[in-house]
Amino acid sequence: MTGPRRTGTSRRHALALLAAAAATMVACGGPTVYEIPIETPIQPKLDVTPFQRVLVAGFVAGGTEDVDTNQETVRLLRSQLRSKSSLRIIDADVMPLAEVAQEQSRTDAQEGSAPAVTLPPRIREEKDLEPYERLFANTAYWKRIGEEYQNPLIVTGTVLFTPQTRSGFVSRDVEQYDSFGRRVVMPTRTYMERKGYMLRPKFIFIDGRSGATMYSESYREEVLYNIQQSTPALSSYFELMDRLVPNFLSTLSSQKVRGTRVLLK
Repeated sequence: MTGPRRTGTSRRHALALLAAAAATMVACGGPTVYEIPIETPIQPKLDVTPFQRVLVAGFVAGGTEDVDTNQETVRLLRSQLRSKSSLRIIDADVMPLAEVAQEQSRTDAQEGSAPAVTLPPRIREEKDLEPYERLFANTAYWKRIGEEYQNPLIVTGTVLFTPQTRSGFVSRDVEQYDSFGRRVVMPTRTYMERKGYMLRPKFIFIDGRSGATMYSESYREEVLYNIQQSTPALSSYFELMDRLVPNFLSTLSSQKVRGTRVLLK
């Protein structure tokens, strides 16, 4: 997810101008300049004070078969939470939620307790995930899981990691030399074919005491490389998750944004 950036850019420009002015004053024998580091706390999106433990249960995952995104996402989020959350991490087997959802669908159809829903056996794109969403609304199931693990906060959801191929014009800087031998950097637009991956996770936070969903949030990131570049799928997965993890953590725990202030004395 990408938010507006105009405020941050304006702030950086203001700080740069202030720093330049301060440097000029020092050169002229003016006041002393102090650069003060600051930290701005950001409150979590979700109140987790009722919980002492967190279970990253598993994800309904799809896309490329080169990466087991269910296993990898669970391992990564547990690792991050161990170092950056006060909640105790429950070490449990990763749940194969796609199989769980398929079994629940078959049981519901046999018992007639719910309309039969066809779940795609192979999740290739976003529309294939939609029928699986009913799993996260099954409060009885998640309450049962919560009772098994002493009523923790449960983290689950969906993860889609798919290859991408795209063609089009790309802006890049090209070095040139003028008639006097001076180096000049010229922006140019070049038609290129690129390939890479798209990562679309949806994190769902469930109250293990009641089985009800407390909060959910979806993200989408992609990375593209030169068509001749060979990048392993797992490397691309971790590159994209690195962008998303701070947003995930900000849901559960307070984060600090570091910056500086320039003071004159």
